[in-house]
Amino acid sequence: MARNPRNGRRYRTLCRQQRALGLPCWICGHEIDYTLTGYAAQRDRWAFTLDHATPLTRGGDLLDPANARSAHRRCNSQRGNRIGTAAPARASRKW
Repeated sequence: MARNPRNGRRYRTLCRQQRALGLPCWICGHEIDYTLTGYAAQRDRWAFTLDHATPLTRGGDLLDPANARSAHRRCNSQRGNRIGTAAPARASRKW
């Protein structure tokens, strides 16, 4: 049975290194709340999450530091597997 690479030491080390940089979200440009840890960080949409510039489903490398980016959990989820930083624009009202 194959192991989940996100549970491995190399991935956790990459997350720690990226978190230590204290960078703003690469998608929206706003500050990330790095004080959130544990269960709070798993649920808070403004908490840090490791994103990948080239999504894994598009051939990006999970463990490549050059592909790693700091992002809000919410921004990362909204971006999905699209290339680039722009999240889809939302309509100003329901049509």
